[in-house]
Amino acid sequence: MKLNTQGYRLICMFEGFSAKPYLCSAKVPTIGYGNTYYLNGKKVTLLDKPITELEAFEMFKAIADKFADKVSKLVTAPIDQAQFNAIVSLTYNIGPANFQKSTLLRKVNFNHNDPSIRAEFLKWNKAGGQVLKGLTIRRKAEADIYFGE
Repeated sequence: MKLNTQGYRLICMFEGFSAKPYLCSAKVPTIGYGNTYYLNGKKVTLLDKPITELEAFEMFKAIADKFADKVSKLVTAPIDQAQFNAIVSLTYNIGPANFQKSTLLRKVNFNHNDPSIRAEFLKWNKAGGQVLKGLTIRRKAEADIYFGE
């Protein structure tokens, strides 16, 4: 599967745009739409020059597509487009390594309609060990999208 327009919009809405590098809630240098590295693999630093919104979206789309490819390989259950978008949004935020070892992935692959998957989304609401309101809101929205609400 691939992200569709709604999937790109979902992630961009939660990530927000920043032309200048900043420290995200996990204290990682970030730019554009939540990118912590550039297309060439170089990590973002706080000393990097600003980028345009177009540059940010092009970078975001290429990187989000890589995340979508990883999710597509890891999810073996017959999920729909909205479920895929929700999972890629989560993975874009937590990273593919965390998603790969998550209980959420195991539950999706075992029974993608299992209502307890909602609680698995909600577990990923911390940065630096602290519960963040913004992540809690994002995880609830992703779970709602996953379950078609």
